[in-house]
Amino acid sequence: MAIRNAKDFGTLIRKRRKQLGYTQGELAEMCNVGVMFVSQLENGKPTAQLDKAIRVANMVGLDIALQERR
Repeated sequence: MAIRNAKDFGTLIRKRRKQLGYTQGELAEMCNVGVMFVSQLENGKPTAQLDKAIRVANMVGLDIALQERR
């Protein structure tokens, strides 16, 4: 899935979290971030901190790769 904005990223995080059976609270604790951060990230808040967002994606088994558009 191509991530074009914060909403796309958040949707993918939420989908994967639910596949793994984690609550937002459990994921927040594992990533050492607040529940509010996970909620805002999943809801596509555009000001989410990149470092924390990458940490959450990695915790749910998602790799982030950038590539040039063709």
